[in-house]
Amino acid sequence: MVTDSRREAYPRPDFDRSHSWLCLNGSWEFRPDPEGEGDAAHWEQPGAARWPQQIQVPFAWESKASGVEREWLSLGWYHRHIARSQTWEGERTILHFGAVHYHCRAWVNGQFVGEHTGGYTPFAFDITDALQDGQGELIVRVEAPLDKRAIPHGKQRSQPNDDYYECQFTASSGIWQTVWLEGSPATYIKHIQLSVPTSMDSIQARIELGGPLPEQTLLYIQLENGEEECIPVEGNASLTHNLPITQPRPWTPADPFLYYVTFRLESPAGSDRVRSYTGLRTIEGRGKYLFLNGERLYLRGALDQGYWPESGYTAPSDRALRQDVEIALNAGFNLIRKHIKLEDPLWLYWADRLGLLVWAEPPCYGRFSEEAAATFDAQLPLMVERDYNHPSIILWGIYNEEWGLDWRSAEDHEKQEAVIRAYDLLAACDHSRPIIDDSGWNHVKTDVLDWHYYDDDNQRWRDITAALAGDNTTWFGHQLGVDHWYETQLSVADQDHNGLPLLNGEYGAGRNAEERGWYFRWQTQELRRHDAISGYIYTELYDVEHELCGLYDAERHLKPLGCDPAWVNAETTFIFASLPQRPGLDYIVYGGELEFGLQLSHQGAQALAGQLTWWWGEASEQKQSQALHIEPFTITETFVLHTTMPLDDKRGTLHLQLLDEQDRVRAYAFLDVAQAQEADLEIAR
Repeated sequence: MVTDSRREAYPRPDFDRSHSWLCLNGSWEFRPDPEGEGDAAHWEQPGAARWPQQIQVPFAWESKASGVEREWLSLGWYHRHIARSQTWEGERTILHFGAVHYHCRAWVNGQFVGEHTGGYTPFAFDITDALQDGQGELIVRVEAPLDKRAIPHGKQRSQPNDDYYECQFTASSGIWQTVWLEGSPATYIKHIQLSVPTSMDSIQARIELGGPLPEQTLLYIQLENGEEECIPVEGNASLTHNLPITQPRPWTPADPFLYYVTFRLESPAGSDRVRSYTGLRTIEGRGKYLFLNGERLYLRGALDQGYWPESGYTAPSDRALRQDVEIALNAGFNLIRKHIKLEDPLWLYWADRLGLLVWAEPPCYGRFSEEAAATFDAQLPLMVERDYNHPSIILWGIYNEEWGLDWRSAEDHEKQEAVIRAYDLLAACDHSRPIIDDSGWNHVKTDVLDWHYYDDDNQRWRDITAALAGDNTTWFGHQLGVDHWYETQLSVADQDHNGLPLLNGEYGAGRNAEERGWYFRWQTQELRRHDAISGYIYTELYDVEHELCGLYDAERHLKPLGCDPAWVNAETTFIFASLPQRPGLDYIVYGGELEFGLQLSHQGAQALAGQLTWWWGEASEQKQSQALHIEPFTITETFVLHTTMPLDDKRGTLHLQLLDEQDRVRAYAFLDVAQAQEADLEIAR
């Protein structure tokens, strides 16, 4: 893992005003206030409080990286001196926060400059009039409720506990994303939304302006390497402009090409400039399949909680955010489900840059009430406003496993109405991406059907997977707690979701690394056996605290899985007909002869021709082979292979690979095999 704890990168590359910014990350003064003394003592006033501790911003005060490591603290105060850049003379000075959990109030030189409620979205205060000679004493008060059940908080622990507390981790309270200053004129660019039509031959820019708009105000727009265009503002705070593209280059995971657009606003107040970007990308559900840019898409995904072992919600360094994207891609995943957390925009930037698809979803709350549901709903438009331009985001999620709905949506119409209300609100903000209403089961109003299912019985796993692939009214069960077994269906009663794309949203089994790797191999291939299933989300990519089910540990080291995840997640994979025996032993050979059924799942857009080869151990000179040709997005019919295990071997490994016509390995798998007598001895031992 990257251990350099500096967080100095500009925090929002999709709305880049980095020519005029000052990073405020680093060492601040801090004072815990568990008894709530600061308000009565007016700690917001200069000189009214002592500051006994240092805290490293932007790390939550529970984290080791913060230097505080204080858990179950409900209130803390931050203090530091700030100074605007001398080059901002005559401009406004804006104080920005990437995210603060949960209720933030701020003062500069004793003057109240603003407050914000909500733990995951950015906000800003104009502090110009509070500065004195361009300088200020900044004091920030943050309240982080211990009882989080009625507020969006995702996987952060609550006191009292949520119903799903066994799945939760250490809270991340206080300032947990970058803090910075920006200079801008009084007339400025407030927001940019870049949309791509289905034809993908243009980018539609919607620009919102802030401040006074005198007649002389002009907006200049330039697509990178193109001509700058001038648009008279004429008093309009909201403008729309179409940017034609003559030779479109679609954004895909294989070619994540980005189009950069520069916006320059000229007015008597000065000049403002913002650089944004997007990718030419469409995503839709059409019948039972997903389509990216009109081409069928198969998702090979993993769930990622967005936690780091010493820094909680905050990446330990800017480089660590890129590293997480690279690890997912190197493991063969083409999608990450960022689990009930709005991730740092820098992570989304690297997903855009490197070609990682994203399923984005907001943090959930813990216990249903109309007020809690309304607070949850209020973050949906803010999620879209912040992240709309990212081409990597192809799915919006809303709820997860009825968390916050008290596991009552199957029979409680009030809970169903809450899901419908959230879906309609999100769709009104952005329906260019499919929406998953309540990931896991009991879907109410959705564009994609997904299910969660954990089981270490491979026969039952195979049966349930096949049943769900063929009948979306199938019942399946979940061990939600020690004494809580819950039977569910894909949809609530009276909802007809036939014909929607079907996706596994969570799965995994095994008690240690070797078992996790073994189940990962075999359960993933079961998902790939069925054409009705459009992909899977393995749970999960990394360990988090007590949750040790990652392919990688919390420090981002690959565990000794006994297999390479990249081959399990490859575009083309093998599917074996017979059930395996147990971790460490796949098949048993009787009399040295092994006969097995085999299919191939090819989830690529181009036909694949090549040679299937198989051999025992290191004896690659004794390979057997046969020619294969596979059409795009095809699961082949089962065919049978025969092989003889070397007579003197009690145990052995059978290797299989598919070489294309350029001698590139396109698929690889192996079977750990034992002679029947050896297998019996192992069982006896």
